Amino acid sequence: MIKSWMVIGGVAILVALGANLMQPSDRQWFKRLQRPRWLTFEAAIPIIWTVIFICGGWSAYIVWERNPGTTSTWLLMSLYLILEIAIIAYTPVMFRLRSLKAGTIIGGTGFFIGLILTLVVLPISGWAALLLVPFLLWSPIGTYTTWEMVRLNPQDA
Repeated sequence: MIKSWMVIGGVAILVALGANLMQPSDRQWFKRLQRPRWLTFEAAIPIIWTVIFICGGWSAYIVWERNPGTTSTWLLMSLYLILEIAIIAYTPVMFRLRSLKAGTIIGGTGFFIGLILTLVVLPISGWAALLLVPFLLWSPIGTYTTWEMVRLNPQDA
């Protein structure tokens, strides 16, 4: 039988593949943009996101296992999915539109979806809510960085 963690992980990987919907010219556009001087941790960003996605999947697993198959649990799984789609949409949408403002809006929207999810999950499981905290801490940093890049690259706002 397929385990719930396998389904949650599989869906997360399938959605994450959407981040690759970019052309080489999209990547070149982003690479040429100016970054804030304090952005010294850019090489660590993929590791940070990997940790965040693992924590998010683990959180979803805990919530699913608390009350599997119920309507309320399915609704929560939908909210986890919406959050992941918002997170993944950031890069391809911003790159395709070549708009840092679009990235800032998506980043901010993702934060609020994550905050709502965390507050809804908290009564179900403190651990599941705690596992969403890395996203809640990182999302404003990433969103602020993108917003700061708007100021540095007004032609690409």
